[in-house]
Amino acid sequence: MDVTGLRSRIQSTLDVSSDIRRQAELDLKFAEAQPWFCSALLDILETENDAATRMSTVVYLKNRVNRGWSDEDLIPGHPIAEDEKITIRSRILPILSSSTPQIRAQLIPILQKVLHYDFPERWPNFIDITIQLLGMNDADQVFAGLQCLLAICRVYRYKAGGNRAEFDKVVQATFPQILTIGNGLLEATSNEAGEMLRLVMKSYKHAIQFELPPHLKDQSTMVGWCTLFIQVVNKDAPLEAMPEDLEDRELNHWWKSKKWAYANLNRLFVRYGNPSTLSTTTGNNYAEFSKTFITSFAPEILKAYLQQIEKWVAKTAWLSKACLSFTLAFLDECVKPKSTWDHLKPHVDTLVSHFIFPILCQSDDDLELFEQDPSEYLHRKLNCYEEVSAPDVAATNFLVTMTKSRKKQTFAILKFVNDVVNKYEAAPEAEKNPREKEGALRMIGTLSSVILAKKSPIADQVEYFFVRHVFPEFQSKHGFLRARACDTLEKFDSLQFSDQNNLIIMYRYILEAMADPELPVRVGAALALQPLIQHDIIREAMRQNIAQIMQQLLKLANEVDVDALANVMEEFVEVFSAELTPFAVALTDQLRDTYLRIIRELLEKNSSKGDNDNDYGDYLDDKSITALGILQTIGTLILTLESTPDVLLRLEASLMPIVTITLENKLYDLYNEVFEIIDSCTFSAKTISPYMWQAFELMNRTFKAGAELYLEDMLPALDNFIQFGSDHMLKNPQYLAAIVSMVEDIFKDEKVGGVDRICGCKLAEALMLNLRGNVDNYVSRFMEMGMVTLTNSEPKVKSYRIHLIEMVVNAIYYNPNLAMQVLESKGWTNKFFSLWFSNIDNFTRVHDKKLSICAIVALLQLRGDNVPISVQQGWPRLLQGIVRLFQTLPAAIKNREEATKEDFSGDDGIEDGEHDEWDQADNWETPDEGEQDVTDENQAYLDFLNEEAQRFAQADDVDDELEEESLLETPLDKIEPYTLFRDAFFTLRQEQPSLYDSLTKHLNTDEQAIVQGVVQQADANTAIAAALAAQGISQTNGALH
Repeated sequence: MDVTGLRSRIQSTLDVSSDIRRQAELDLKFAEAQPWFCSALLDILETENDAATRMSTVVYLKNRVNRGWSDEDLIPGHPIAEDEKITIRSRILPILSSSTPQIRAQLIPILQKVLHYDFPERWPNFIDITIQLLGMNDADQVFAGLQCLLAICRVYRYKAGGNRAEFDKVVQATFPQILTIGNGLLEATSNEAGEMLRLVMKSYKHAIQFELPPHLKDQSTMVGWCTLFIQVVNKDAPLEAMPEDLEDRELNHWWKSKKWAYANLNRLFVRYGNPSTLSTTTGNNYAEFSKTFITSFAPEILKAYLQQIEKWVAKTAWLSKACLSFTLAFLDECVKPKSTWDHLKPHVDTLVSHFIFPILCQSDDDLELFEQDPSEYLHRKLNCYEEVSAPDVAATNFLVTMTKSRKKQTFAILKFVNDVVNKYEAAPEAEKNPREKEGALRMIGTLSSVILAKKSPIADQVEYFFVRHVFPEFQSKHGFLRARACDTLEKFDSLQFSDQNNLIIMYRYILEAMADPELPVRVGAALALQPLIQHDIIREAMRQNIAQIMQQLLKLANEVDVDALANVMEEFVEVFSAELTPFAVALTDQLRDTYLRIIRELLEKNSSKGDNDNDYGDYLDDKSITALGILQTIGTLILTLESTPDVLLRLEASLMPIVTITLENKLYDLYNEVFEIIDSCTFSAKTISPYMWQAFELMNRTFKAGAELYLEDMLPALDNFIQFGSDHMLKNPQYLAAIVSMVEDIFKDEKVGGVDRICGCKLAEALMLNLRGNVDNYVSRFMEMGMVTLTNSEPKVKSYRIHLIEMVVNAIYYNPNLAMQVLESKGWTNKFFSLWFSNIDNFTRVHDKKLSICAIVALLQLRGDNVPISVQQGWPRLLQGIVRLFQTLPAAIKNREEATKEDFSGDDGIEDGEHDEWDQADNWETPDEGEQDVTDENQAYLDFLNEEAQRFAQADDVDDELEEESLLETPLDKIEPYTLFRDAFFTLRQEQPSLYDSLTKHLNTDEQAIVQGVVQQADANTAIAAALAAQGISQTNGALH
């Protein structure tokens, strides 16, 4: 390839003229597909002096390697040839070692890509080259060697077992070298030395991420590495690492080195060195190691951390956020094991008062954010758990762990909180420290779950604390304190007030706070208002002005995108549905407008990324979560309006822009909620409006445009269209054809699984049950889809197998003559009946049993000469099958009734003793609390999940029972199976006595008794139904109500 011409084209991409740039990009796109393109780019990198040209060249190289190195990423027809790959592998390391940091940053991803696919088989000498670079006297060469080693460590970081055999050799060969390099860098102060040390730290981090290599488990090796890490932790940062700007300081290589030193020490303890947190799968491998580590290494690490804390408290040393967080995480891990708790316990009081508390108090940055960017302040405070390196989150976790595991510490912490709030209360106004008061309230709010736990000895004192120390802050002159008062109230949402007057006072404070001039206070008040509705007195008071409260919430939702506000609105809509009905349309309009605003902002934000369909994943952020909450609120509102069809119709018109903008812009993360809204509208109205038919057309286009995997989410709405819009479908056959096409597509699509095809089975069933006599042209297609799948490879998943069988059973019930003709013409008759009756006990739901009963009754009504010869001999099994179905039907009906009760009981599934923390603990007054390890419940739960996953993976036949669906409604619900069978049975005896005799003579005594019982039950049901009909009471679901 012409290197000079290629260089010219690359330089032209930087031209000021857009036309020249465009033409150059087209030329390079053509050149990219030509052989030796990458080699020519490497030629340019070796000789080019212009920084901009070198950067453009390396970016083109990176993109070409990413798109052409492996079959997984391949652009069709443009692979990089094997002989060119050999050249790239031989040349990239020398170029890396001689490149500037900016170019190296682009070359490293290329190196990782190549290593991922080619090491060790195609690049066996890579480690030899790396070792050679690490042993050089030239700093640039050593630096390149460290980057090469880090790249290979990244490749193996998540690999386990046999996949790490080659990597274990790499570690053994190289880590003694980099340990020496790391120790040699300790006395250096330059940024370059700091960056090299960071590479050493990160290589170790990736090497132990998933497993601890054998070389690093050796005790003498562990001593060397832990000593290095502790020395890095203790090292005073060079002056170059202490710029004034704290964000710049956090990014400095020396502080990153410290961060990864902390991270490595923590990882060693948490994953491998703490016997109580070893999983069942790793316990045998690290049992001895963990015992040694927790007794010999953990105390020394804790000692080093405490020394750093002491310097931080004395303000003689600064610690980055990451260092603080890792320190607190290590302290957290030291609470439960007895051996580490004994070392930590003497320092706890000092740590709480001088370390934890200052971290929990508002910083200067917090207050500046509160005043200047309240929206960002809210996002940081409400989404704090998304901040992985936030010290205040780690401090909170430490407090919770300590008070739950070592309960006596709760009293010491509460005493400290009381001292702070009492000091604030007693101080003259000019001497009050509002930050300390806010921090104290935050601290007690953090411990709310422990303080209010069952049988807590201190729960009854909280109300007095609120009245004395929280209520006054609702009127504080400091906005952040008013916001904290609201938050504290929300944290103690399960507090039961003994004095109802205090509840009313608190409610008034919250209402006032919702009109506060500060946005964080208004949001905090809204979130605190939600739990208050559990109190009858407040719920009744809210009924009087719920419309105004909802208006305030909607206004807030337009001021700031906080998804929790949507949760508040959703619950209020559900609880105060009657009061909000007159405002339903206006409320929906406002919710719609808020949603459309958020979505337009999302689309504008992402428009710079082009029209690539794969960009949809980037939409899911805070705004998307808020939008999702609004959709859920709308869905709840619709379900409260079932008895007002005129209002529903107006809502449907209002909501169409939501459906349109979401589906047309392929906002996949919001599909489920939009389909639920369509489901709620059509189900509540029990009819399909013109607006909803528009929605159907949008759903169909969406499905056809690549949303096949969302059929499960679409299914309830599609079922409503079939059930309530069947007449319209028959008059407009294109709608019917669209549903059938969806079923066909889902069975043709190779990328979908059994769950999606079950949805196809359910759609086919809905058509055959609701459009009886009108879908003859499609029945044979449905049967073929089911039987082809069953005969080609019988599915192991039971639920999938049953639904495929039921596609054919539905066809038999729909038209037995037609179904038998199809089975006979394809040679499937015996195969199907064998499958059907061998699985008869797997038809566990009422729906399944009634469907099979209806289908067998339909077959019993066939004329004898219409029964295929191939199954005449086995025809008596029909009666035996229906006997078995009736025998098990009563138990299925009972099971469904119990399932329905559970679904509508409102039980949240939390047992009374689930949070009985004080009751489960040893007596908190005993002096020997520290003598025991505390069980790590999190690890026990992870072990349980791991065992379940392994059991599931080893199962040959997935034994998944079909569960009753309490909301499932089909035409079968109106059929009374006992009467249906009796009438068909008597008709058979009367009209085809010889066939009747041949069927019944195969019944044994027990089966004959069951048949007689069915007939008697039918007679009883008929009599009861007649009596109820006379009283105007209906019979549904095959049972009397």
